[in-house]
Amino acid sequence: MARNRLAGGNDGGAVRMGATVRRPARAWTESVHHLLRHLERKGFAGAPRALGIDSDGREILTFLDGETVGDHPVWPEWTRAEDTLLQVAWWLRAYHEAVADFVPPADARWRIGPPWSPGSIIGHNDAGPFNAAWRSGRLVGFFDWDFAGPTTVGSDVAWMALAWVPLYARRVAAAEGFTDFAARPRRLRLFLDAYGWTGNPELIIKEVQARMSVRIGEIRRFGVTDDELYVRLLERGVADDLDLAIRELDDFLR
Repeated sequence: MARNRLAGGNDGGAVRMGATVRRPARAWTESVHHLLRHLERKGFAGAPRALGIDSDGREILTFLDGETVGDHPVWPEWTRAEDTLLQVAWWLRAYHEAVADFVPPADARWRIGPPWSPGSIIGHNDAGPFNAAWRSGRLVGFFDWDFAGPTTVGSDVAWMALAWVPLYARRVAAAEGFTDFAARPRRLRLFLDAYGWTGNPELIIKEVQARMSVRIGEIRRFGVTDDELYVRLLERGVADDLDLAIRELDDFLR
């Protein structure tokens, strides 16, 4: 069976084999597979199915067929379209409904974050345009669940808003193709309304800033270890870009 390396991704190592994707299994893979099997039982279609581990020690997942950002430095137009923003919000609401009753095994391990506790959920935690599959004008779903782990509903809403409004530093968003910064407050309200969020948008911005602060700490802490992903993120200045985004968001809703 032909093996085709899949483009994009900071971690690398994913290959397509027919209708499946093979990726290196990690310490958290079994816990992620418990989550994906729960979503399958709930009939949630916006995530890959977990099919086990192959003889080479790689996880086997179903392939989400669609266009991806891949290795393109300027992202496709669909990543910036308002209709996409709505679809992402609807996906998130459906995901939260599907995952609400998921209780991880007592020995579950996650790549980052605190242990699960009642009242929290397991979020994707990396469901940005770079992990989305898009086909025929529709969001197929999100792949690469390596960062799945405990969070809260409000925090998950905020993290998705960060990726899709988007709320990154302007220089980062511009490099990826988004330049309509004046539209961001309206896009945030559009996203929150489509999801059904009735809280204060300012609380979402504060949560975005708080989560970026946590991510900065992770990058700077693990970026000096042997974790290749975090080493690359630190070298690329991602922590500095997040620092800048936090400062820029201070005046976002004023």
